[in-house]
Amino acid sequence: MYLEIITPDTNIFAGEVVSATFPGKKGSFQVLKNHAAIISTLEAGTIKYKTAQGETSLEITGGVVEVLKDNIQVLVEGLKK
Repeated sequence: MYLEIITPDTNIFAGEVVSATFPGKKGSFQVLKNHAAIISTLEAGTIKYKTAQGETSLEITGGVVEVLKDNIQVLVEGLKK
């Protein structure tokens, strides 16, 4: 499945992933291949995504995620420093 993570300033990541975990408003949730369509707001927390090369973590301040037909688009408000 394809994941794209962007902020108002830059494109953070775009590529194929095996799984992705997001800090949703009502708790953390994971997206795997063939996940149902969903749109969710994100709380401050950690996005984790796994590629063929390994797992990456990204600390965010909030945002929105859309999952549709094995495409995940994440709009991040900002990154924690």
